[in-house]
Amino acid sequence: MEEKPPSFTVTDRRKFTVEGDLREQAATAAPEETAEARAAERPVESSARIITMPAPKQEEPEPKTVEEPVSAEDPITGPSLKEAAEQHAAYEQSAREIDDILRQANPGGEAAQDTSFEHVIQSIYLSAVMAMGAGTEPGQKPRIDIVGARQSIDMLAILQDKTKGNLTEKEQRLLQNALFDLRMMFVELTNAIAQSAQQPPPVKK
Repeated sequence: MEEKPPSFTVTDRRKFTVEGDLREQAATAAPEETAEARAAERPVESSARIITMPAPKQEEPEPKTVEEPVSAEDPITGPSLKEAAEQHAAYEQSAREIDDILRQANPGGEAAQDTSFEHVIQSIYLSAVMAMGAGTEPGQKPRIDIVGARQSIDMLAILQDKTKGNLTEKEQRLLQNALFDLRMMFVELTNAIAQSAQQPPPVKK
């Protein structure tokens, strides 16, 4: 079979001739073609609108506050040297006034002695002895405060440790003897309490 050559028509769409005259076909062109040509010449506009979202406002980070570490033990504050001196002078003045009143009330009495380290040891010693039942009147049951007695003995032990090397020979010997006597009494008392707790209660007849 013989193939037929494709049939097509060549149309000259030039609007002007070689001499520059307007062609008749261009003048009588269909309005549809002209409109189509204009549409082809116009840039294609997209029907979709591009919405530009505003950029999110970035919040400035709040400045971090540096917290100072809290010490487990707060420093102990006290009065100034001037305040302490003024208070000491006022105390001495009040003490002298009390001594004058006592002398006037009891002219034949002995003057009050100044407090010394020996008085401190004797005061704590008596507190411990009384807590262990000493000084109980005959016929009465002794009142024993074993915890209070131990605290008084420990106070004397602290004094011995803190004043080491700062005591006279007499003061050191007095403190050592007081601790020895009190500790011996404390051991004997606790042993007696432990033995009485182990014994069964007496049977009532």
